[in-house]
Amino acid sequence: MFSLLHQTPDFLVISKDAGVSVHKDDQDQPLLAEVAAATGDQQLYLIHRLDKMTSGILLLGRHAQAASELSGCFARREVEKYYLAIGSKKPKKKQGTVIGDMSRSRRRSWKLEISRDNPAITQFISTAAGEGRRLFLCKPYTGKTHQIRVALKSVGSGITGDDIYGQEPADRGYLHAYALCFRYQGTAYQFLCPPSHGQLWQGDTVVAALGDWSAPWTLDWPVLPAGLRAN
Repeated sequence: MFSLLHQTPDFLVISKDAGVSVHKDDQDQPLLAEVAAATGDQQLYLIHRLDKMTSGILLLGRHAQAASELSGCFARREVEKYYLAIGSKKPKKKQGTVIGDMSRSRRRSWKLEISRDNPAITQFISTAAGEGRRLFLCKPYTGKTHQIRVALKSVGSGITGDDIYGQEPADRGYLHAYALCFRYQGTAYQFLCPPSHGQLWQGDTVVAALGDWSAPWTLDWPVLPAGLRAN
């Protein structure tokens, strides 16, 4: 269900498995309760969320004050987040920025609009993943529901194994929360968690690319349009 990556008196960093929900109403034994049982915490606080299909880094507060402070970092966009994804097709462009408002579509899905009143902003770079697929490294600046999944669909490469936006079934949905960078009480933290579960992550082409992306915060990212930086 999860593995513990790091712990301090104020917060925990775990790696959530794919297919595990962070919402207590989706399963009999909620994720936070399982983590608390393992760490001895009486209560844990969810700082941010991952979709059920998404594996990888999740930050949990160990008390209310830490949770409030860390949640504020996310709200002020002071946290750098990096995700890995495998898409089923070659995208319309190999790197760039996807910007647009998101609105409800049919059933559980969302869609990207051309308007930019309160836009989702996602930067990405990509490389070949073998067998016609594409490996993406994504840097979202906002935290909208299904943001990366919709962004990659909009550039023509729905995530492999995504049962809502994808174009190819697989053993799992290939979206992974890869890295997290933030400052907390004067200390800088950087966490990296390579994906381990899923056949497509193990391909030679993907493994080689992850070696080049082992410090995603140092890469030459596309420049965010100036008018959006302060939003």
